[in-house]
Amino acid sequence: MQKSIFAKYFSVCAAIIIISITVLGAVLLAFASQYFKNEKYTLLSTNVDMAARMAKNDTQVNLTTGNYEVSLDTVAISFSVLSSATEANFFLTDSSGKTLYCTEEEPCVHTTYKVPEAILSITQQSGYQATGTFGGIYKEAYYTVGVPFRSDSGTLLGFVFAATPANTLNVFLVEIFKIFLVSSVTVLLFSSIILYFSTRQMVKPLREMSVAAKRFGQGDFSARIQVHGEDEVAQLALSLNNMANSLSIQENMSRSFVANVSHELKTPMTSIGGFIDGILDGTIPPDKEKHYLQIVSDEIKRLSRLVRSMLNMAKIEAGEMKLNYSSFNIVDTICQTVFSFEQQIDAKHLEVRGLDHEKLLVEADPDLIHQVIYNLTENAVKFVNDGGYLEFNLTKENGFVIVGVKNSGQGLAKDELPHVFDRFYKTDKSRSLDKNGVGLGLYIVKSIVNLHQGDIMVRSIQGEYTEFVFSIPAGKHSKLTPKLKKS
Repeated sequence: MQKSIFAKYFSVCAAIIIISITVLGAVLLAFASQYFKNEKYTLLSTNVDMAARMAKNDTQVNLTTGNYEVSLDTVAISFSVLSSATEANFFLTDSSGKTLYCTEEEPCVHTTYKVPEAILSITQQSGYQATGTFGGIYKEAYYTVGVPFRSDSGTLLGFVFAATPANTLNVFLVEIFKIFLVSSVTVLLFSSIILYFSTRQMVKPLREMSVAAKRFGQGDFSARIQVHGEDEVAQLALSLNNMANSLSIQENMSRSFVANVSHELKTPMTSIGGFIDGILDGTIPPDKEKHYLQIVSDEIKRLSRLVRSMLNMAKIEAGEMKLNYSSFNIVDTICQTVFSFEQQIDAKHLEVRGLDHEKLLVEADPDLIHQVIYNLTENAVKFVNDGGYLEFNLTKENGFVIVGVKNSGQGLAKDELPHVFDRFYKTDKSRSLDKNGVGLGLYIVKSIVNLHQGDIMVRSIQGEYTEFVFSIPAGKHSKLTPKLKKS
């Protein structure tokens, strides 16, 4: 069964919390254990030093033998008090390790063993502090601390040891663990509740995105995701909404494109077939044949342009468009293109400017650049006002030739300028004036210019003019792309 993102996120967070609590508990018990040991050793060391001073004070020289003797009755009282206060056993040995007195109840294990010589040696040099069986005297582990006590002259009189069972640490750690366990369970319970609801709230927009994405995949681009905040999830939701808008626009454009192309293919083919059939069956009289053949020729040319545009678009999008660079005079290309529109120019009584420019060489694909100039000139002639002008501006800058194709007329609205190079896009004005176009010309123009490492832009003032400006390499091919200034 597939695991939901909610279950995954909740499981991961819960596992992190449990692992963190476990590690925290282990560290806490380790520090508590060390703290308990240090406190025990400090307590025993302080009291065993005090016991050693008391034993020294209770030691006198026997006048008969000249030896030091400890008053065990006095020692017993002071040792008993210290033993009760620290819950530890105190015992006194002579310099050989034989036990003289012990606070432990009878029978005392110290009276049956002598303190090992190794322990006495360590105690005499630097004091003794260890956890263990004290050289095998104890059957269980004990915290043991020992110090020597000497006479005022420095004579070693004996040793004082204090020992307490190490199993008290276990009792202490068990109590600490119980407190920690109760606290951890409480924290885990509350954190799980908070994590559950916060995770649900966090995953909620992702679920909405999943539902919306499924609808997008089914071709329904009307779904939108509510955007809350400015985090990564909100940015993703906004991106999906923008994608849906783009897909919706693209879908509408594609449908319009298919409808337009279908119409464009069907209409001329119907006309061509009808006129040819009319000539063949004699419906069209011989004196009208030339007229209708001219119409057939025009329709075939229109079909050819449409098919070429679609093929070029397919090649560009597939990355299969290959450039055949050569050096040629772009002024000649512009003049030849303008002459091909001579009838339309005369019909609109247009003034053509800028064709008297001196020779200007470019390094580009002649056929593709001809298509760029043809498409831009065709647009200019199509949308220029009657009695207006066509203007061609050519300059050279930073290794690039910059070409401007300008026409007077109605111009473009500001909100239309960012979209004129979009595939399938047609302005409201062109829908009424250009019923044969399908919105591919400027898209192909921009693609061809970009393939030449150039740039293209449009500037327009409504009611005055529209100008398309593009750049292509001059002379030797260069990767430098000049920035075109917008007016």
